[in-house]
Amino acid sequence: MNAHTPHIGDSRPVIRQLDDAAINRIAAGEVVERPSSAVKELVENAIDAGARRIEVAYADGGKTLIRVTDDGWGISGTELPLALSRHATSKIDGSDLLNIHSFGFRGEALPSLGAVGRLTITSRVDGGDAHRISVNGGQMSAVKPAALSQGTVVELRDLFYATPARLKFMRTDRAEAQAIGDVVKRLAMAEPSVGFTLRDVSGGGEGRVTFRADPEQGDLFDALHRRLARVIGAEFAENALQIDAERDGFRLTGYAALPTYSRGSSVAQYLFVNGRPVRDKLLIGALRGAYADFLSRDRHPAVALFVDCDPHLVDVNVHPAKSEVRFREPGIVRGLIVSALRHALANAGHRASTTVAGATLGAMRPEAPFSPRYQMDRPSAGAMRANYQAQAPQSGFAEMAQEYSARVEPLVEEPELQHETLPLGAARAQLHENYIIAQTETGMVIVDQHAAHERLVYERLKAQMAENGVAAQALLIPEIVELSEGDAARLLALSGDLQKLGLGIEPFGGGAVAVRETPAVLGEINADALVKDVLDELDDYGDSQLVQEKIEAILSRVACHGSVRSGRRMRAEEMNALLREMEATPHSGQCNHGRPTYVELKLADIERLFGRT
Repeated sequence: MNAHTPHIGDSRPVIRQLDDAAINRIAAGEVVERPSSAVKELVENAIDAGARRIEVAYADGGKTLIRVTDDGWGISGTELPLALSRHATSKIDGSDLLNIHSFGFRGEALPSLGAVGRLTITSRVDGGDAHRISVNGGQMSAVKPAALSQGTVVELRDLFYATPARLKFMRTDRAEAQAIGDVVKRLAMAEPSVGFTLRDVSGGGEGRVTFRADPEQGDLFDALHRRLARVIGAEFAENALQIDAERDGFRLTGYAALPTYSRGSSVAQYLFVNGRPVRDKLLIGALRGAYADFLSRDRHPAVALFVDCDPHLVDVNVHPAKSEVRFREPGIVRGLIVSALRHALANAGHRASTTVAGATLGAMRPEAPFSPRYQMDRPSAGAMRANYQAQAPQSGFAEMAQEYSARVEPLVEEPELQHETLPLGAARAQLHENYIIAQTETGMVIVDQHAAHERLVYERLKAQMAENGVAAQALLIPEIVELSEGDAARLLALSGDLQKLGLGIEPFGGGAVAVRETPAVLGEINADALVKDVLDELDDYGDSQLVQEKIEAILSRVACHGSVRSGRRMRAEEMNALLREMEATPHSGQCNHGRPTYVELKLADIERLFGRT
């Protein structure tokens, strides 16, 4: 009995040409996934048109209305019908599909939107008259005169009304509105000189502004820094390091946050290629590799990074949505990101994020602070001495006070008081045999002695490993790992890098590889599992840092056991020596797992806790 195959009919199928309406609806499935996709395409068109101010209005999460207004060059009345035709664009001439300097270039967005919704375009070029054209479900109207001062207004109503099945896949209004906001904010980061306004007009009227970013002035980094503070938040801007590096035709700019300012997910990772927001596995893998030594695997760095290069070095025509790219030299890009970020983190020295101090102060504040009816002025130092003398006990207690003074004696000698001028100050006390209290010129520092010394020992061990190399342990009997020929070729292409880390592999015929050496510091390991884990990382990120991470994990464990233990009493000179070494050691602001090693509190903040402001 013949099995029934549902995809094969009883008669020969006939090849036919689809009509334009069907073609546009199919294209819309690739270009317009949800309302935020439509917003992305329309805002990118506005930026390509030279707009300096763009307003995006939406209703019901963009399902019933999306309106994008810009002050760009506009579209003439004779060009409006052509703008709604497939593959009609002003961005390229078709001679070179790699030399692309604009956001859009495929000429699919507007006809796709008109095929699945009710689209109206009103536009005016400088020195001309305004015109309007509409298209509903693929049916185009005639061009008509309109009233508009400048630029273009694109209004999209009832998205997917012509393809009702797509409406079932829409999420809640709130989720769709959040996605629209994310798209606009990413484009706002890419173009600091352009002003953006996002408005929710659900229910009619002017609605409410949910996001606003005015055009920024100044040089590249100043304008970007202010725009990132507006979009991501002031805390990110305060704790971000400036990145500016170049290699072999690629330039990396932007800002990357300190490891102690990390997130529980990758929501604060913004990556751009030639100004285009992208989600690329290569870039994400490089980011992970750069922070691998400073964060645990469940923490994620916050960054806004821009990769710029000649358009011929990157292919942006990989997917209709243009969110994926393909580099001609991916290894150069990855190496640039890793080296630039690690260099910036090293230059940050012992710096930790300001949010650590904010969280500490928040934990200290009472839930219901007492508010006095009046605030007394702080007396001068001379007045305070006079008050103390007047209030001093006259008999009995004075002699007792000399023997049992409540004043804490300094732990350091007078010649060492200049330590207070240093970043981490001078040690004054040790609490619970684990926390060092140091006094600075502007406040105080609390140091976790075990976490701090653990990072110092770890950095010392890494420096020794870099100088002397990773010792390899030869296997008495090489372990043969069976792989596919493609996997074996990919793994053997990395054999030189793996050899430097103590993992020696050789081809063994077919798809098999022979593991002859393993890193001695890892001890006895399962070579088969290690090799396959490396291949999994190659699939996920395009490169593998697994062996190096395992070695560094061992060094971290050794550093933990070899560092100053909690519960040990330290002498004043030991505590000060630890503070000085922290100031001289890169990355000492966080332990091996990304947690802060110290908290700095400013005197003004401490006084505010006690109502002395």
